[in-house]
Amino acid sequence: MSLPQPETLQPIPPDAPLPHRKVIRSWMLPITDRNTTLAMLLVVFDLILYAIAISATVWLENFWAKLAAGAVTGFIIGRLFILGHDACHQSLTRHRRLNTFIGRMVFLPSLTPYSLWHTGHDVVHHGYTNLRGYDFVWRPHTLEEYQALPAWRRRLEKLYRSGWAPWLYYLVDMWWKRMYFPSRRQMPTQRREFTYDGVLVTIGGIIWIGALTLAAYATEQSILVVLVTGFLMPFLFWNAMIGFVVYVHHTNTDVIWYQDKEEWGKAQPFVSTTVHLKFKYHVGTMLHHIMEHTAHHVDMSVPLYRLKKAQALLEKQLPGRIVIQMFSWRWYFDTARRCKLYDFNLRCWTDFSGKPTSVSPTRPLNTTA
Repeated sequence: MSLPQPETLQPIPPDAPLPHRKVIRSWMLPITDRNTTLAMLLVVFDLILYAIAISATVWLENFWAKLAAGAVTGFIIGRLFILGHDACHQSLTRHRRLNTFIGRMVFLPSLTPYSLWHTGHDVVHHGYTNLRGYDFVWRPHTLEEYQALPAWRRRLEKLYRSGWAPWLYYLVDMWWKRMYFPSRRQMPTQRREFTYDGVLVTIGGIIWIGALTLAAYATEQSILVVLVTGFLMPFLFWNAMIGFVVYVHHTNTDVIWYQDKEEWGKAQPFVSTTVHLKFKYHVGTMLHHIMEHTAHHVDMSVPLYRLKKAQALLEKQLPGRIVIQMFSWRWYFDTARRCKLYDFNLRCWTDFSGKPTSVSPTRPLNTTA
């Protein structure tokens, strides 16, 4: 059976039923082939950048220059993580075992346990995006849930959703609670693989800290300064980066959350629950196109080096259905101001007092026939 070619497709009117996901994915098949050579070049390139940046945190003499190098290292850790994210989806190269090996390797600088990320992200988040009771990534509380929280937890929620603390949210609620040796409460299913990956990233962290300590000793520098600039700064910058990315992917006044699984399924939420955030100055390219997020949720097998073309195709075919946002700090903090809690009955965002701050849709954005 021949596949439909992108140039022959006709856009779907906004008031027409949304085609089934399988149909939409078939549109992208001609442009989603995986290229192992290209993938390996991207991995090697980012590993070289990582080695240079983290070495600079030792070589540079000025403290502020070392700290800036630490921030750059954190950004490159984010780039490596995005490559690992694709590998975890089996979309980076054509080879399953190679993807798994690459994923574990490039996840090490971010201290991310591969198998736990796979379970929480690939299985839960992608399987039940923006469905209450399932998806836990930046899930908004209802007014009743928020008011039932202890005072300290309400203060923490206000900090998380202030716009200033995505790093703290990811560090505490995502990495510490759900990925680094999670308790049975956070991860009821316990597997040996989870423990092995936790031990692996622990060893990676010990080697990282140990190497920096030896480098500081060999160059007669303050061990504390080298650890702050070469370990703490990169790790915190990475947490801020990933916390910001997952926040803006699924938090927007036009993004819908669901509590009814049947309604959620009919809405085909892979289109209505995520944002294509656009940047100037090729920031999206520097982020390996992870911000072309609608295409990624439609089909996780689309490799990152094809996402830009796949996203453009979706936006051409589904005009008026995909949430597209040009980034600005004004927009970001306005979103943080408005998107505090969620009213699942009205399907709208509210502030911490329960006052609606977004328009309640009359029907799910992408309901099928």
